[in-house]
Amino acid sequence: MTDPDPPIDPATDVPALNDLAARARAYAEAANSDNTRRAYAADWRHFTGWCRREGLDPRQPDPRIVGLYITACATGTRAVGGRRNAVSTIERRLSALVAAYARMGLVLDRRDRHVATVLAGIRNAHAAPPRQKEAILPEDLRAMLDTCDSGTLRGLRDRAMLLIGFAGGLRRSEITGLDMGRDQSADGRGWVEVLPGGLLVTLRGKTGWREVEIGRGSAPATCPVAALETWLRFARISQGPLFRRVTGQGKEVGPMRLNDREVARLVKRAAQAAGLRGDLPEATRRDLFAGHSLRAGLASSAEVDERHVQKQLGHASAEMTRRYQRRRDRFRVNLTQAAGL
Repeated sequence: MTDPDPPIDPATDVPALNDLAARARAYAEAANSDNTRRAYAADWRHFTGWCRREGLDPRQPDPRIVGLYITACATGTRAVGGRRNAVSTIERRLSALVAAYARMGLVLDRRDRHVATVLAGIRNAHAAPPRQKEAILPEDLRAMLDTCDSGTLRGLRDRAMLLIGFAGGLRRSEITGLDMGRDQSADGRGWVEVLPGGLLVTLRGKTGWREVEIGRGSAPATCPVAALETWLRFARISQGPLFRRVTGQGKEVGPMRLNDREVARLVKRAAQAAGLRGDLPEATRRDLFAGHSLRAGLASSAEVDERHVQKQLGHASAEMTRRYQRRRDRFRVNLTQAAGL
């Protein structure tokens, strides 16, 4: 009996499959967002830097080494910069290591006792309640819009971004990832259609595509559709990225898409200029607001059935939507009285 054929390495033995292998790698990269990939890459550099300083080899997934690493992150040793990491940061770093080793064809077992028990202890010792960003309510948003100079291209763009982000309950990456139409850019996350009743926004998310409907406002000054149409008209944008950099001392619109971090900067800047939470110190006020403040504002302000808010925000559960509702009536359903007490 002859020996069976040796296994084939498609990347080396069958040149015709090289293109498919490259495409498979591209699809694997597309499984995570740009933000996740950047964070994971930074986490891997953080881990390998710690290993180098401690004289350890990061090339093989050793749960004992990983357990020591997350301990160093939790305690803030000098080898990790002398600063304690939050539990959420440690969990993300661990996920980054699992993903990095998986790309190498290796397995890091998070259930190994050297990792799982240490992480459980870190959670018990250091976990803190989540810190939610302040919701931007309608009256706050109107004050923020007043700080945007409608006589400049940048001001028109910022007004449209704030209103679209609020009315759509969009994430910052969803705001900046919009195009004028379908399949117009390689890095787009969706596109908009202007309809008689408002905007239809089609978005690509982690679990597939979803549609978001943004209706016209009751007043021109706060209408997201009117704000977007004004920006597009003066910026002369008919194709490609919706929100772009304004250059040439604010007089020209460049071809490049805005980075999603610009949304957070815009929210912080406009909130500070509008004097929101002026009762607090300036440093504290800066930390209160971020891109998620727009999503939380819509969830907290829309006086409609909760399921409509859940659909708009793209949440899989009502419980997640409730985390965004800052001023909902928590005791609308009173189980104490319902039980007869």
